[in-house]
Amino acid sequence: MNRTDRLYALVEDLRAISPRCRSARDLARRFEVSPRTIERDIGALQQAGVPIYAEPGRRGGYALEKSMSLPPLNFTPAEAVAVAIALSRAEEQPFADQARSALRKLVAAMPGAEGERARTLAARVQILTDVKREPGGTAPIVKVIEAAVLGHSVLLIRYADKSGAITSREVEPGTFACGRSGTWYLVGWCRLRDAVRVFRLDRIVSAVLTEERAPHRPIEHFDADVPEMIVTRPTLD
Repeated sequence: MNRTDRLYALVEDLRAISPRCRSARDLARRFEVSPRTIERDIGALQQAGVPIYAEPGRRGGYALEKSMSLPPLNFTPAEAVAVAIALSRAEEQPFADQARSALRKLVAAMPGAEGERARTLAARVQILTDVKREPGGTAPIVKVIEAAVLGHSVLLIRYADKSGAITSREVEPGTFACGRSGTWYLVGWCRLRDAVRVFRLDRIVSAVLTEERAPHRPIEHFDADVPEMIVTRPTLD
C-alpha cells in the first residue's frame, strides 16, 4: 500500500470507530508500518485540515472528530459473521485487501455490544483448510491484475497450461470470473491468440503491469464462454 492509499485508509479506519480512538501501535499493526510512520501520517493529515485529535492516557490514541463519523450500522451479529465467512478465503480472490478493510469497518461501526456478540459468534465457526494448501501464494500476482483491471492497462503474463507448458502473453484485461468451485479466473483479450481467453489465476506464473492503455471493448465481450456455466455479476443493491 503506497502512502496516499494509506492516508486515505487511516481516515476511513478512524471514521468507522469515531468517537472511539485507535492507538498508533494498533494502527501500525493494521497497516504493517512502524508507529513512527503512523505518527508522521497523522501529522500530515492534521496539517491538511483533517480533524484528528490525540486522546492522552494509557487507553488513548487518535480519534476523528465525531461529526465525520459513521452512524452505528444495523447489522446483526449473524449478518456480520455471514460476511466474515464469505470473506474467509479473501486472500485468494480479487480485492482481498479491500475485503478485509470493509469487514473491519463493518464490525468497528456496529454498536459496541453487537460487535462483541459478533466476535463471540464468530468463535463458534470453524473453517477447515487443506494443510497441503499454501494460501496467499498468488496474492502478489492478483494485486497486479487488480491494478490492470481498474486502470484498463495491458498486462504481460507468463501462463502455464494444464500440461505445465509456459507461454508469454500480452493480455488486455476484461473481467474477473469465479467458478463454481471457488477458482478465480481472468477473462481478457489475448494478443497471442487474437481472441478472448480465460486464464486461471493460480496458473499465472508472473504478471507485469505495462503503461499501455488497453483499447475499449464492451464488457459483454468478455463474458466467460465456459460450458455449463451461466455468467452472473455481483449486485450492490
